[in-house]
Amino acid sequence: MNDSLYIAATGMHMQQKGVDTISNNLANVNTTGFKKGRVSFEDLVYRDMAGAAAALDSASVPQRLWQGSGVGMSAIVKSFIAGELKKTDSPMDLAIQGEGFIEVVTQDGSPAFTRGGTLTIDKDGYLATTGGHVLKPSIHVGNDARTIVIEADGRVMVRTSDNGQALEAGRLELVRFADTSGLAALGGNMYKATERSGDPISGRPGEDMIGTFVQGSLEASNVNLVEEMVSLIVAQRAYESSVKVLQASDEMLAMSNNLRK
Repeated sequence: MNDSLYIAATGMHMQQKGVDTISNNLANVNTTGFKKGRVSFEDLVYRDMAGAAAALDSASVPQRLWQGSGVGMSAIVKSFIAGELKKTDSPMDLAIQGEGFIEVVTQDGSPAFTRGGTLTIDKDGYLATTGGHVLKPSIHVGNDARTIVIEADGRVMVRTSDNGQALEAGRLELVRFADTSGLAALGGNMYKATERSGDPISGRPGEDMIGTFVQGSLEASNVNLVEEMVSLIVAQRAYESSVKVLQASDEMLAMSNNLRK
């Protein structure tokens, strides 16, 4: 069988994966804190065209011939380039300027990490995400809090009455990773650590290459519409090229079948 049929098929399949990733990026262009993905391709295993006989008698073959078997997908890498900060003036909106993630506790008790977003106060009076994940370290502000101020360095100041004094309820920390591209996306603007990303490194905002908090703002998606549209065109043209190879191989096979002795 003509190997080009299978090689072209891998090209079409991988370009479709690329278009799927671009489609997801474009769909989330207005999603707060969304980080765009990028497909990383790699060539597949190579086959020795000379065969096993040449391996036993290498002197008979002056130059070994290796043929590739197509293209595969090595990973879908997240780009953690910071998005634009959009001012909302809502005291429960929180963004991170610079590097860093907020650690939260998921429903099953495992840690997850987010770039911020709209916060809320859960039924027990703790700061949490809109998905119900309590921030870590836990900050108890109470359900009677009138005003909540989150300083750039993570201090959470709470006032329970109009004329009362603001008291410090706790201090938020940020974590960073040796390789943020290795984080696994969980959805809901949350990520989990992997072996590739390494363990989280805790620190105070503004120290040790960690960013700071910006209250009353949200981080926009880092998707660039122009770049995504260009990538979409490139993927489409690459897909068309693989289709052309498939058609040419089919025509060659048809010619072979039509040969007469």
